[in-house]
Amino acid sequence: MSTKTDILVLGGAGVDTIVHVPELPLPYADSYMIHPGIVTRAGQSGDFVALGVTALGLRTHHIDLLGDDPEGDLVRVLHRDCGIPLTEVPSARGTKRAVNLVGPDGRRLSLYDDTRSQESDRLPDATVRALASASRHAHVVITYPCAFALPALREAGVTISTDLHNWDGVNPYHEPFALAADLVFLSTTALADPERTMRDIAARGRARIVVATAGAEGAYLLADGELAHVPAVAPPAPVVDTNGAGDAFASGFLLGWLAGEDVRRCALYGAVAGAYACTVPSTRADAIGRDELLARAADLVPTSDPAAGTARKVASAGSGA
Repeated sequence: MSTKTDILVLGGAGVDTIVHVPELPLPYADSYMIHPGIVTRAGQSGDFVALGVTALGLRTHHIDLLGDDPEGDLVRVLHRDCGIPLTEVPSARGTKRAVNLVGPDGRRLSLYDDTRSQESDRLPDATVRALASASRHAHVVITYPCAFALPALREAGVTISTDLHNWDGVNPYHEPFALAADLVFLSTTALADPERTMRDIAARGRARIVVATAGAEGAYLLADGELAHVPAVAPPAPVVDTNGAGDAFASGFLLGWLAGEDVRRCALYGAVAGAYACTVPSTRADAIGRDELLARAADLVPTSDPAAGTARKVASAGSGA
């Protein structure tokens, strides 16, 4: 099958309003003076994954609901400036938005506006099928309309990844995504027993690989029934914001995965990309490039390691490899 797109990203387009706060949790006060200011910029989970894989040289297409509003214009400009094809589905409720409170150490608290979707919101099946048939892989953000697109993606025959973010392993909202994907990312933040949740996803769903990111503790990788720890990578500059680090990890992992790399190598790429994302100010949308990622990954792998030479596979593989 001829493809025009390496990764089709579904959902997760929107804007964030960034508010720097003196500490988290934020103590109650009548008012705070915010420095360096309050900024609204395009970039939610789907935007960041699309940006991340595009910066890594993969052909990308993004589809989501957008409003005819200033926030939607910010999303359109981001995609135009980054050269990311965008299919817009009109949203009567307007473009999704959130407020991110960012502490001095880069931690963040996200407040999502839950009024931006309604029961009738859908990504048109015919459009999803057409885009999927021209794609090698689909990354699905866990927004409400995307759950209804999962059957169309499966029928189109593409592999699927998703990020469950801070799922607690119990909330039924996340299950359709967790069980339909071939590759599942999630955070350990809300998990009482990460290994049990990871194995449950693999046992009940289609996932061949489950990755649980754990911030400064690295990540945990479940593949072929074996659980491994992936060490964290030191950021190349001071940490200023952790927002988007999980999306960057997924982007780096997907670069290796689509090139047929060993899963540990894929996880290393994810760790390098995630560490870089933590150094990007929250008011900017930026991502590590392919050359820099491969160079940093090569520096972290001993030359005696059989995986050391696999970077050449990704470096030499052009888009569509």
